[in-house]
Amino acid sequence: MDEALIARLRTICLALPEATEGGGVGNPTFRVRDKIFAMQHPVDGRMTVWCKAPAGAQQALVGSDPEHFFVPPYVGHHGWIGLWFDVELDWELISGLVTDSYRMTAPKRLLARLTPP
Repeated sequence: MDEALIARLRTICLALPEATEGGGVGNPTFRVRDKIFAMQHPVDGRMTVWCKAPAGAQQALVGSDPEHFFVPPYVGHHGWIGLWFDVELDWELISGLVTDSYRMTAPKRLLARLTPP
């Protein structure tokens, strides 16, 4: 696991209102009110990050760029998206995907504290 990549992901995730870091299914996982919105989880020995995605985003991202995106096991059938972290990374895109996942997970009261998308 590349600690510099995890540190950058951590910065993005923990900047969101009431986001916390923990262990569990992935290591680390990022949660809001005990609900996971992003996690690092290896796949076939490769570093990856998984997060929730809006309807249709998973198919569009994986279909258009399988070098960077994949359907993760276990949660992929729920629309989650996997991001390969051993390729060139677009941190602006990653931040947007993580924030979208947070928006799909956090209660409305916390969403009001975010800047509009």
